[in-house]
Formats: sequence, C-alpha cells, structure tokens
Amino acid sequence: MSDLEAPIVADICRKLDGVALAIELAARRVESYGLKQTAALLDERLTLLWQGSRNAAPRHKTLHAALDWSYGLLSEPERLVLRRLAIFMGYFTLDAALEVVTSTTLDRPAVFEAIDSLVAKSMVATHPLGAMVRYRLLDTTRAYALDIDIDDAEATALSVRHATYYRRWLEQTGIEWPTLAAGAERPPHFAALNNARAALEWSFGKGGDLAIGVGLATAVAPVFLSMSLLPECHRWSERAIACLAPSARGGQQEMRLQAALGASLMFMRGGRDAAREALERGLAIAENNGDTLDQIRLLAPLHLFHRRRGNFTRALDYATRCSAAAATVSDPVAMALAHSNLGLALHLDGRLVDARNELEATLAGDYLPEQTTTVYLGVEGRILATAVLARNLWLQGYAALATECAREAVEEARNIDHSLSLAIALVWAATVFLWAGDLQSAEADLDELIALSEAHSMAPYVLVGKGFRGELAIRRGDANAGIEALQSSRQKLHALPYELVTTELSLSLAKGFSVSHRLDEGLRTINETIELIESNGDFLFMPEALRTKGVILLSMPRDSNEGAESCFEQSLEWSRRQGALSWELRTTTELAKLALSRGQLKKARALLLPIFEQFTEGFDTADLKAAEQLLSAIA
Repeated sequence: MSDLEAPIVADICRKLDGVALAIELAARRVESYGLKQTAALLDERLTLLWQGSRNAAPRHKTLHAALDWSYGLLSEPERLVLRRLAIFMGYFTLDAALEVVTSTTLDRPAVFEAIDSLVAKSMVATHPLGAMVRYRLLDTTRAYALDIDIDDAEATALSVRHATYYRRWLEQTGIEWPTLAAGAERPPHFAALNNARAALEWSFGKGGDLAIGVGLATAVAPVFLSMSLLPECHRWSERAIACLAPSARGGQQEMRLQAALGASLMFMRGGRDAAREALERGLAIAENNGDTLDQIRLLAPLHLFHRRRGNFTRALDYATRCSAAAATVSDPVAMALAHSNLGLALHLDGRLVDARNELEATLAGDYLPEQTTTVYLGVEGRILATAVLARNLWLQGYAALATECAREAVEEARNIDHSLSLAIALVWAATVFLWAGDLQSAEADLDELIALSEAHSMAPYVLVGKGFRGELAIRRGDANAGIEALQSSRQKLHALPYELVTTELSLSLAKGFSVSHRLDEGLRTINETIELIESNGDFLFMPEALRTKGVILLSMPRDSNEGAESCFEQSLEWSRRQGALSWELRTTTELAKLALSRGQLKKARALLLPIFEQFTEGFDTADLKAAEQLLSAIA
C-alpha cells in the first residue's frame, strides 16, 4: 500500500466503524473494484450484501446475514426502538431519543431500558462528550434498520416528533452557536444540525409537513447565517417563505425568514434587488408589528446592503436610524450593533473622529460573549468594529496601533472560526497593510481571503481579493497584470452588483495607468472616480482621489503645474477637514516636491516640517520614509 492509498484505507475503516467483519468484506471487494471504487460503494449501502468467505458460518457470509442474526436475538421492544433510532443522523442525546422514540404505544421507561440493552449488545454505540454521553447507530446498523418496513402512520409520527424536537432545541440553543469554541463544544451541535437538515428534507418532501418545515426553517436560518452556511440559509429560508400559510404572512415567522433570506443573498451574490426586497419586506413587517428590536435587526443589514451596493449616503441614513432605535431599548447587543454600523458608515463618510468614537463604543460595550450580533447580521460586531477601527487609526496617523488592530481583528475571527467575519476582517486588514506598504502581510491576507471565500460561496469577496491582488502587482512593478486584474474584478463586481470597494479599486487602476504611462486612461479613470465619490457619498477617498489626479496631471506634458497644484490644495483641504493625517502626509509630500521643482526650498521645508511634528507615535511607513528622504534632500 502506498502513502497515497493510506488515507483511502483509513476512510474505509472509519466509514465501517472499525467493525471487523465489515472491513474483511470490504477488503474482498478491493481486488475487483480497487480502493477508490470500493470507498465510493460504501456510500451506496451495498455493503450489507457483500459476500464473505465460502467457509464462513452462514451468519458471517454477509453483513446483512450477521445483522439478521443479531436482530433476531432482540426482544420486540428492542427491535421497535432500534428501528426508530435509525431516524437520527449521527450522534443524538438520551433526551432526544426519549422525546422522539417514545409514543403512545412505547413509554419512556421502556425506551430507556431498550437503549440500555442495545448498548450492552453493541447495537448502539456510545461516545462521552464532556459531562454527557452521546449515542449513535453504527452506519451499517443504521442502514440495516432503515431497510426494515414500518407502518406509514408510524413513520410519519416518528418524523413529526423528530422535526419538532430539533426545532425546539434550535430555538433554545441558537444564540450559543456563534460563540462555540473550535474543538469539543462544536461536534454535538453539528450532529444536531445534521438532524435538522434531515428533518427539513422530510418536512418539505413528499408526505412531509409544511407547517413543521416552516417552523424548523425559521429556527435554523439564524444558525445557518451565524455559522456562515450561506447557501443553506438561502435555500431553506426561500423554501419556507414560499410555503407560508396565508395566516402566517406578515407575522414574526415571515419577518425572520425574510431577514435571513436577504442577508444570505447579500453575502453570496452582492447587492441584487432580491436581497433588498427581502430585507425591506422584513423591515416593513417589524415596523407594522411595532417591535423595535426586530426593526434594529433589519435596519442593520439594510445599512450593509446599501453600503455594498455603493449607495453610501443611504447606508448612513439606515445606520443613523438603527442607532436612534437602539437608543430607545436597553439591549447591549442592539447597542453594539448600532455603534459598529454607524461607526463604519461615518468612516466611509470621512468623519474619522466621530467614526472612532462609535467604533470604540462598540468595543467598550458591556455585553456577554454568548450575546452576539452574528445571529442578526451574519458578522460578529466586535470583529467588524476592530477591523474598521484599524483603518480609521491608520488614516488618523496611528500606524503601529492600526496594524496591531488589523492583526487582532483577523486573529479574533480565526479564533471563533467564523468564516464570514474572518473574510470581512481580512478585507479591511489587507487595505491597512496596502496603505502602510506592508505588501507581504497584505498578500498573505488576500490569499487567505480568496481561498476562504471560494470555499464558502462568498463570490463578492473572491473578486475583492483578486482586485486588491491587482494593486499588489502594480506595487511590485507588474503594472500590466495589475491593470488587467483590477479591470476584471471591477467589471465582475459591478455585474453582481457589489460596489463597496469600487472607489478603492478605481484609485488603484488610475495609479496603474499612471505608472505605465497611460496617462489619458489614468486621467479619465480618476475623473470618473471623483464623480463617483460625489454621487455615492464615500467621501473618505476624496483626498486620495484628488492627490492621484494631481500626480497624473503633473506627468502630462500639456499641464503647466497649476492644475496639479489646485488638486493637491483641494486634497489637503479635504484631508484636514477629515482629520486624515495619512492622506495629508501624502499630499503635503507632493506639494513639497512641486515647490522643490520650482526651486522653492524654503516653501518645501515649511510644508514638510509641521506634518512630521504630528506623527508623535512613530509612523514607520513607506509614505513617511519618502517624506523623510525628500526633507533630507532639501537639507
């Protein structure tokens, strides 16, 4: 056996639960089918009929014969309990078994006694997890039990109890899901989630119960969202909405399903109208019912939707409404949600001081770890606030603190193992590293972002990562590859639509055209970008857009420097109004270069010296080093 085959063999043994007879029968198939095909056949429940040795006892010739023999030794109550336990996917608790298996013809003491006996006879396996014991049927035993015919009415009643139990369990435990640490805490929950999936398939399938399915989908949708299982959240929310009874329309069930549908669509496919319509429908229901907390839960994702759509003015309006609503309720999670959203909206509006106050209020909020915004929004509020704060700090001139904050956001998202929060943290952190000139850190974050987003069907984030990779290529001297990547990403993001980073990518594209001496294309791109900022409202980037335009104009032979100087002066005015010290440093350096080119050494020095005095905490970045070199040349 080669090293490449070892994992396949291990997987076969795992699927057969280490049962010696099952492994022996599988080994006999390898000669005929090969390892890979044998492994594939295990999933088709054909193993029960595989023939063993001709000299073996009759009950050992096939697994089916062995299980027939074991099943024949069981009492009738044990047989009934075994058949009913087969409804569980993977592990289940004793509480679940007692709730689902018990019926009018089989009371709880009889079920308890039968399970105890089945464990003793190795028909049911046990697995201790923490202070509790979980149970499960071996895969071969479950496959055998599922093939035993039971009365249709009994099967339906069993499925109803199974689905009802997991709906109630999800309603009671759903808030815990986003905060579960990786490791021992998660397997029991994922086992329950597998059972919820099976119950959903039954509920919405032929002979299922649509009312139960709608209730179960309502309970599980926030869990799917909080665990970044976006396709499942979308699938079951959409299915449940379509099956809502007329009497349930306009109620809390529909409101929660519309919220989950809108959020999952938004994160998967960008700013499509279907996502907006679902979120607006949910908000209308919440407003009609007068529930402020529900309104907050819809205002927050609507802010995100319009931000991702590129309508930053409207996004700020929703964030402001969310903040006002949160101020009327004494709910710490609602306040954290409102602070983080308003902080982000203000950040993109270029109001850095106000943004920092809101973001720091999020992080200082007094709410417990088990209380989380992910069940409402899909992203953990503290991580979002930390990531945006990193950018805000960099722009305000606190480079060391900003990079530390960016790394903290990414690491915290990794620790809670929440894919969507991690993707968002990686995007914001990568921009900080790009601004700071730390290309190695930016590249590592972008590579992780793309791989993660591809694995979780988050198409917008894949394109964002590839777009910023284009900026990396330009920074490293491959302008043509960078321009191509930026143009491709912008076009595909626009088609989604997803416009959150359009301005940043357009700025990078204009700079790419500039360094490759395609100045007319660069000027056209930067003029379009400035118009976009004015219409959409992401004024944060106006200083950098004006500075970039000035640099391009300065490179054009027909420019007499006045046009470039005017752009630099406007950029400086915007930077100072925003308190964006980093933008101010870049523009001041360009003005100093212009003064130096005119022989105005005193003016150049007078421009640079005051800006250096403001960087008291050690702004060790490529921009500051460039300015220092210029000052040294003047001296």
